[in-house]
Amino acid sequence: MFAKPTNVNMRNKLRILLIEDDMIEVMKLNRTIGSSQLPHEVIEAKKGEEALDFLRSDAKLPDIILLDLNMPKMNGIKFLETLKNDETLKYLPTIILTTSANQKDILACYKVGIAGYVIKPLKYEDYVIKLKCLLDYWSLNELIKG
Repeated sequence: MFAKPTNVNMRNKLRILLIEDDMIEVMKLNRTIGSSQLPHEVIEAKKGEEALDFLRSDAKLPDIILLDLNMPKMNGIKFLETLKNDETLKYLPTIILTTSANQKDILACYKVGIAGYVIKPLKYEDYVIKLKCLLDYWSLNELIKG
């Protein structure tokens, strides 16, 4: 009844911009990608201003952005507002990756226009499962190529 897929490995290699000031979290994401043998490329920015400089440079744009909310100076929501007001950058899928389960934060992020909100689990095994699902989902999406 159903046609078998001719190419089971139809996932796209993602170019991911990770905006995270906690080096342990950066290492966790890189370790998850490496141990899961995912082909994705991770670009790291420690703060919102650094990420905006990268996005506005001549560098190739990322496919998705993973954004922490709790950062010094420019927090995640302020970064989102700046991103979504930029005609070139506003369409980049941005997923919040944070420890905050605060409903006010979640609502504020969706109002600005995020693509998803993921709460970082405490257990590493749960983190790996969540991140692998998240990256699998986005690697199957049709993304804007810049």
